[in-house]
Amino acid sequence: MIISVASGKGGTGKTTIATSLARALDGNVQFLDCDVEEPNAHIFLKPEITKTEVVSIPVPAVDDTQCDYCGVCAHICVYNALAVLESKVLIFPHLCHGCGGCRLLCPQNAIAEVGKEIGVVEIGTSGALQFVHGTLAVGEVMSPPVIRAVKKHIDPHRTVVIDAPPGTSCPVIEAVKGSDFCLLVTEPTPFGLHDLILAVEVVRKLRIPCGVIINRADIGDNKVETYCAEESIPVLMRIPFDQGIAKMYSKGILLVTERTEYVEQFQKMFKDIHRTMCESETNRHNSHTVHA
Repeated sequence: MIISVASGKGGTGKTTIATSLARALDGNVQFLDCDVEEPNAHIFLKPEITKTEVVSIPVPAVDDTQCDYCGVCAHICVYNALAVLESKVLIFPHLCHGCGGCRLLCPQNAIAEVGKEIGVVEIGTSGALQFVHGTLAVGEVMSPPVIRAVKKHIDPHRTVVIDAPPGTSCPVIEAVKGSDFCLLVTEPTPFGLHDLILAVEVVRKLRIPCGVIINRADIGDNKVETYCAEESIPVLMRIPFDQGIAKMYSKGILLVTERTEYVEQFQKMFKDIHRTMCESETNRHNSHTVHA
């Protein structure tokens, strides 16, 4: 089963939840840090990195001896990564999404593709835990290709925990799509509720079942609880505000390492998710059988 951990906003405790869940399950588990713009799960899981892979995307290279500057390439590029002048083609690699359309449609076959390095994927282990994370190169803006490179290493024979980027934009969608279940971490504040609503809309569009974890649950108001009740979204765990947890986080110490009572809570939550998924699959199968 693939469980992604996401949040509508940063700072809700998403990495705390993801790393703690992975460590609490331990055993046959794989952890993927897909927050490639600022990966930090390694600070807590402390993996031994054994392999590094370069991530690159194809960007166009124009042969001026063949190009007649017709402008077809610039016309079909929806990201404006090319601009055709009277006697020169300007290429903006940071805007290129590597789709290859310009090369395929060039009437003069004047465009080739060259690899542009945009990041790395590192693979290792942390005890029995398999660990994979990606890092976007400084100055680069295209994180989805790095996220895809990380997810290529998903082991279908393990329980997979994905730490997704914050927000609700393309990197988040790339990270969570294909998940069997999405944990949405929020906080009981107006900002937390606002961004939780956006995150719920995203996972529903992707048809991914979700549940909510409320961090710092004893501050703020009860509007998040009310929203979840109205939308029939299960609140799977509530973690109270605790200065001690914040101090552990600042030192790179896992929640479940010193607060061992949370190990059982995370294990129970996983069992509840697994049971719910199994029941849903059974109901879906029975429904198809009846209709057949």
